Amino acid sequence: MKSRKLSRTRRRATMFGAATVSVVAGAALLPIWSAGAAVVDDPTVDAQTKATFQRLADAVFTDRTDALVSGEQGERAKPLAGSFSGDVELSSGTARSEDSTLSSLEERKDKLAEAGEKYSKATTTVTLDATRVKGRTAKAAVTETTTLTYARTSGGAPSTTGFQARHELTFKADRQGNWRLTDIRDTDQGGLAVNTLSKPALVRGATASDTMPNAPRAATTRWAAAVPKTGTAYDYKAMAAYAEKYWNVYNKDYPDYSSHGAGGDCTNFVSQSLKAGGWKHVPGYVYDYTKWFGNADIQSDSFVGVNEWSWFAQNSKRTTPLANVFQLEVGDVLQMDFDRDGSKDHTMIVTYKRGGVPYVTYHSNNTLRRSVASLVALYPNAYYYAYRT
Repeated sequence: MKSRKLSRTRRRATMFGAATVSVVAGAALLPIWSAGAAVVDDPTVDAQTKATFQRLADAVFTDRTDALVSGEQGERAKPLAGSFSGDVELSSGTARSEDSTLSSLEERKDKLAEAGEKYSKATTTVTLDATRVKGRTAKAAVTETTTLTYARTSGGAPSTTGFQARHELTFKADRQGNWRLTDIRDTDQGGLAVNTLSKPALVRGATASDTMPNAPRAATTRWAAAVPKTGTAYDYKAMAAYAEKYWNVYNKDYPDYSSHGAGGDCTNFVSQSLKAGGWKHVPGYVYDYTKWFGNADIQSDSFVGVNEWSWFAQNSKRTTPLANVFQLEVGDVLQMDFDRDGSKDHTMIVTYKRGGVPYVTYHSNNTLRRSVASLVALYPNAYYYAYRT
């Protein structure tokens, strides 16, 4: 196991002048500002405490992103300054968990580098979306936005990739009103952010039967023979432009399936992109996989469901299979089956390609221009399905 230099979360704890530094399990933590007299009633979470929650989250997720970057990024110019009400620190269990996460992400960095995926710098910001308080427990919903800069680019390849990830942080207060971060949970349906270790969400529901068209799997070996697009029926640039416009904002002309329990928005997003490039509605019964339609009011299962989309795409002859994922071109679609159970779990659309590497954009987690090489490196055992549109 590699030895890490002092993490940003801990480095920041030494930079507050008069503030005292709390130590849990031997780890320097965020500064504790005097909370005053003991609190008898349940503590409240005011604006200053919320700011503390947000900045602690920013420190934690920036540490995670930094673990993926080759070389030292140095201190960021975002000091945690100001007078905060109450005490905020990491619990001993959370501190140990984060150390383990950072070590695992450093190993991931090496695995990505072997696949040609190397980052030179990164920026992470965290926004506090909502806070719920019950007694001495506060749950903070946050959105992390990260941009990673590729270390080497050539031939017009994209210089950055980005993603958004949503998390829930749990804080608990002691009798004096001092808060501790006790748990961090990823809440996205997808679980595909490059700096998270949570397992990707698996689709449970519709599975293929003998009457459903079964897509052939695609190989993942590099340097596959190119298969250029020859058709002109669709506007592939329009598909890519739509996906890159709405990768981190949601078009209000369609429902948003990214919320918890909604099943994920990946296929809904790809269908919208295909529609922007010329795919026409096929009206009918919503459960009929030979139909395909979607708007603000109603969507067919094939418009929003991973497996149902695959059945429609093949049955309608709007797609043909590709033998290798690296043959994908702009406007083509990539699907993954993470646990190889025959039920596909995730849908993405190619919005860029350079140097023989396709870059996919998708929802759940919201992601812009992620290289297919990085997916193959991190999920080598998944089944892949490549569709020429």
